Amino acid sequence: MLSCATMFRNQYDSDVTVWSPQARLHQVEYAVEAMKQGSATVGVKSKNFAVLVALKRAANELCSHQKKVFELDTHMGVSVSGLLSDGRILARFLQTECSSWRWDYKEPVPLQVVSNRIQLKLQANTQFYGRRPFGVGLVMAGYDHSGTHIIKTEPSAEVVDTHASSIGARSQSARTYLERHLEVFEDASLDELIEHALLALRDTLPNEGNLSKKNTSIAIVGKGQTFKIMDDDEVQPFLDRIEMQPRQGHPEAAREEEPQQPAGAMEE
Repeated sequence: MLSCATMFRNQYDSDVTVWSPQARLHQVEYAVEAMKQGSATVGVKSKNFAVLVALKRAANELCSHQKKVFELDTHMGVSVSGLLSDGRILARFLQTECSSWRWDYKEPVPLQVVSNRIQLKLQANTQFYGRRPFGVGLVMAGYDHSGTHIIKTEPSAEVVDTHASSIGARSQSARTYLERHLEVFEDASLDELIEHALLALRDTLPNEGNLSKKNTSIAIVGKGQTFKIMDDDEVQPFLDRIEMQPRQGHPEAAREEEPQQPAGAMEE
């Protein structure tokens, strides 16, 4: 028999334009939960470089790891966490916006313009009947005339420019690491920035898990550096550098509860 709370919620969660008596949009909350269940991704920036690192998942040993990082233009890219199908739709939308700007103005699109347009795209799906919020979060990294940027988005259409960010499963552990080392990022070299990002990402794994060249992607961009994605053998040298360093994440954060998901619904 359904509980009263479940019956009450089911009256208001069938459409994104229906508010509950507590002024909540349950469909938006469901989309946020989908983002939280995706594998973690971390973005970090210094004054000259921005780095993305992402944890890739494979359903089993017979499957390849799912691509998580996408190039949007020569000066920016994005990593996704949540429903990968939604992530690919948004990545394609951003690629189109970048190419259209280049065609019209003969220059790379500023990151602020991209931030505004993705915000409108996400917001529209929380306002109109017949649509649903995108069940994915994005972390964008880029470099333009105003410097480096790490931009985080959520299904609720919250879009913020951050110094460092992490989204996905157990991302609180990564945020704890980033907060502890925030003061060193500004003047860090590119290699140091990658190491910090990987250490933060590693803290999102359970104790028995570890980063490998198969499940880790690294992307870099910055002053004099076009956007570049590194996978497999290109990742291994950076993993070797952090192999002997102990984990610093809080055990409590690492045990952060993850809701159960329907089979096949997420990246796995």
